[in-house]
Amino acid sequence: MSWGFLRDLLSGVNKYSTGIGRIWIAIVFIFRLLVYVVAAENVWKYEHDEFECNTKQPGCENVCFDHFFPVSQIRLWALQLITVSTPSLLVVFHVAYRENREKRHKQKLYRSTGKIDGGLLCTYLISLILKTGFEIVFLVLFYKLYNGFEVPRLVQCDMRPCPNAVDCYISKPTEKMIFLYFLVATSGVCIVLNVSELSYLIFKYSIKCYMKTSSKKQHSSKSDCH
Repeated sequence: MSWGFLRDLLSGVNKYSTGIGRIWIAIVFIFRLLVYVVAAENVWKYEHDEFECNTKQPGCENVCFDHFFPVSQIRLWALQLITVSTPSLLVVFHVAYRENREKRHKQKLYRSTGKIDGGLLCTYLISLILKTGFEIVFLVLFYKLYNGFEVPRLVQCDMRPCPNAVDCYISKPTEKMIFLYFLVATSGVCIVLNVSELSYLIFKYSIKCYMKTSSKKQHSSKSDCH
């Protein structure tokens, strides 16, 4: 598939992101998307063809492969990339809504349609929460499906129609495990960045609201004195 749409999406979101958000985009684009397209995809390219069991029983190999790989790791990684990037569309849509609203009213309604404040701030925070949630869900999914981020060299299968317990061999297990660890590490970094950005924005605008409230109180007390 073509990943151009995801690249364009990340490029569009980059204009409205904070400094931490731009680091997140860089990591997703360079260390996740490019690694997936350039290297990881080839590692799992023939995973079914290279999965071998020491039996010629028809159907046994397919059943065993489906049991140990209910979802292909590389397809799950692709789904994760798409899912964690999708919440950023909320920000793009909100900015487009602001721009369309200004055109419809034919006047300037915002200081900057891309400035993170008001409703756009809420949308941005929601997108961060969703991205963090999706990252955690996929990490748990990888852990449950692949036995704690492990890719064994040999697995034993005794499922029907296999005649008995047969040995099955996974191709390139070390290479696959390295990429799996890389995936987990980059997901962990992205979670830390999302939580940091969320905390930063909440703290920043809490201080801003507090300063504004204090300023109003001081102005009100001076007016009462006069």
